[in-house]
Amino acid sequence: MVQTKTTTKPSKPEAIHPLTPVQIHESSSLSPAASAPVRRRSLRLAAETPDCTARVSTGSAPESFLNLRSGKKVLKKTMTTDAEEQVNEANDNNDSVEKHDDVAVAVAVAVTDDCNLITTPKSKTENSGVNADDSDSTVRVSTGYRNRKRKIYSTDSVRDGFRNLRSRTKALERQTTIDLEEDSHDTSDDDSAEERDDVAVDAPSRVGERSGNSNARERGSGSRRNMERFHEIARENATRFAFFAPEEEDDDRSPPVPEAALEEVEDWPGPFSTAMKIIKDRRSKLQNAQTSSETNLCESIKWVPKAKEGNVGSVSVPSLQEMCFDILVKNVDAIASLESVPDSLRHRLSQLLCDSRRINSHFFELLLRGSPTEIRLRDCSWLSEERFTECFRTCDTENLVVLQLDQCGRCLPDYVIVATLAQSPRHLARLTTLSLSGACRISDGGLRALVSSAPALRSINLSQCSLLTSASIYILAESLKSFLKELYLDDCQSFDAALIVPALIEFEHLEVLSVAGIQTVCDEFVKNYIVARGQNMKELVLKNCTNLTDASIKVVVEHCSGLRALDLMNLNKLTDLSIGYLTNGCRALNSLKLCRNTFSDEAIAAFVETTGGSLKELSLNNVKKVGYHTALSLANQAKNLHSLDLSWCRNLTDNALGLIVDSCLALRLLKLFGCTQVTEAFLNGHSNLEVQIIGLKMSPVLQYVKVPDPHQEALNYSSVSVGLL
Repeated sequence: MVQTKTTTKPSKPEAIHPLTPVQIHESSSLSPAASAPVRRRSLRLAAETPDCTARVSTGSAPESFLNLRSGKKVLKKTMTTDAEEQVNEANDNNDSVEKHDDVAVAVAVAVTDDCNLITTPKSKTENSGVNADDSDSTVRVSTGYRNRKRKIYSTDSVRDGFRNLRSRTKALERQTTIDLEEDSHDTSDDDSAEERDDVAVDAPSRVGERSGNSNARERGSGSRRNMERFHEIARENATRFAFFAPEEEDDDRSPPVPEAALEEVEDWPGPFSTAMKIIKDRRSKLQNAQTSSETNLCESIKWVPKAKEGNVGSVSVPSLQEMCFDILVKNVDAIASLESVPDSLRHRLSQLLCDSRRINSHFFELLLRGSPTEIRLRDCSWLSEERFTECFRTCDTENLVVLQLDQCGRCLPDYVIVATLAQSPRHLARLTTLSLSGACRISDGGLRALVSSAPALRSINLSQCSLLTSASIYILAESLKSFLKELYLDDCQSFDAALIVPALIEFEHLEVLSVAGIQTVCDEFVKNYIVARGQNMKELVLKNCTNLTDASIKVVVEHCSGLRALDLMNLNKLTDLSIGYLTNGCRALNSLKLCRNTFSDEAIAAFVETTGGSLKELSLNNVKKVGYHTALSLANQAKNLHSLDLSWCRNLTDNALGLIVDSCLALRLLKLFGCTQVTEAFLNGHSNLEVQIIGLKMSPVLQYVKVPDPHQEALNYSSVSVGLL
């Protein structure tokens, strides 16, 4: 470790030329005869460096540093010994008389890669008066001027060692070792001149190389710091966008299934226990088979591909309506009017234009012209504030019932809402459905103005409105507690679930609640709200609420007897107990969405065996254990299934998929993303010509991803009473 000591500037410094060499004071341990002033000597590199360290001082006179960063001028240094203050004035006077004791110190500075400064001076004296004790071997390197100090030349490489002193990025740590050797007084001046010239020639090249290495190290360290900062940001946000396999999660995120509790559920007298017994009996019959792996079990399924003559069934012929829509989308600027066009066709055309990014201000004006009843735009990211304000100021909203302006963060801040949608109280008197998903510039004040102008709201979507706080739910409860039936709050990260429970309880007729992605949602939130208002619940979306456990599902089943749709995607803490609760308590489920859950093949099969007749939509995306038993249950019971997602279920073979598709005659949409095991044998062999299979290679995707129903009503589960408007 290098020790530093600052030497003060003398009171009357002499004017010294910038190229004047640095000075040296020798230790008082030198003999009086050895203190005579000496002439300049050349710089020499010592062959050996004894174990003596020097302390480097950071203090200096203003004129001692000429330009540390440019590396073009000489840096003046003075070196003094620890016992400098004890030098006798008499010895200093004798130094001027006795010239035969000549000590010449040459300092060679080398900056190593680890920023350690190694100084190896080599001195020549006839009578060496340096004490050999370790206590006297430590010297101080100072940047201040002192009188009567010996002058030596310093190379530009010293500057590299002091570069970090100005930037203050790292403490200066230098090791300086001085080797004082005896040499003959008869050394020729010619040799000294040659050595001096050699050092003068070699020093700049070494300094340039070391300066380049130092700059490269600084750039490398800065790049590493930036990468570390980026990695920190990525780790903070990874949980919102990345999902890990349950076996890779922490213990608290994927708890083991309690065997005792599972056996208790299976022993309950009810549909789940009966179905589990049937499945276990089926499995016991297969124990004598040659293998029990899921893939080979699915191979044992008997399915005969249907031969298609001329492969005619694989050709999809578009309808006349689809061909007309394609022409309208490509020629949207030529459309003159949408009057007398049904809302369902308007909705379909608007969807196609948004997906193809062809929607423009001309079509937006056509939607607002006249007195529209529905305006549906699921992508308003292209719309500016000025254009939105200009169009809506002249729009007749007297009959407007449905208004969908998703992804409207660019065009809909608070002041635009006040100037357009909330011009006056009851300005949107008949509006029942409002969707402002992605309105990231709406605050609580803007929402208050909007609600006051739409007193008949029954459904409101505020997903991804990042400026809204928990107070916004109380604003809704003040005006709509007796009317609101659907509330969507997906990914509103500013909400505290515990704080909004009292406001949610105020809604007397709420049928749909979506709190997907709100990380503060926990078992206590579900219990407090569902116990109070669960009897009216028709649809509950708990997607990405990763803190929920089986206890929440038990509460939902006990208090939501009329539940029709449930979303449990990405809840890795759920076990087969939850499937048992759903099987016994929610017999009227029409839609169940699962994704990346740890449920077993047997539990899923038991659920389908019991409730498969009522299911219209089932998602088993990335439920890796789905296999033989689930395939048989779907083929036997899911006769009314309309949409099925089996993406990343790689235990299902061509035989299993063929049996499902051929048996479920009502199936219209099958998603197989990530199912690389599927071959042409299934694609060309199934007999269901109405099903659309997406997710495989070269299959269309866009028109089937989150396709809204063009005939969708204002509310999902209720009709709007005219008397309430």
